[in-house]
Amino acid sequence: MAKYLVLYTSSDSAEDTMAKATPEDQEAGMEAWMAWSRRAGNAVVDLGAPLQPASTKGDAPSADGITGYSLLESDGDPTVDELLEGHPHLQIPGNGIQVLELFEIPGM
Repeated sequence: MAKYLVLYTSSDSAEDTMAKATPEDQEAGMEAWMAWSRRAGNAVVDLGAPLQPASTKGDAPSADGITGYSLLESDGDPTVDELLEGHPHLQIPGNGIQVLELFEIPGM
């Protein structure tokens, strides 16, 4: 079964977004995430969390704009793209999702 790192991107930091949200907006947002999680079912390995801005070491490219993550797995039915259809993160203008399939290490 393939595993995927799902990175949530936004033009605002997770901290700024949460600070601007009213308690009602926060509750509605969590309800939408929980509804998506129930629809995705066992494909959700780790629902994830919001992320603080990244610090980079060495020649790492900037991770600016990555505001959260989830871990999913799929055997192809449904596909990861189908799992992410209607995701609440995509309902906010300026937000996006990046999907990276985890490379399986031989012998592990």
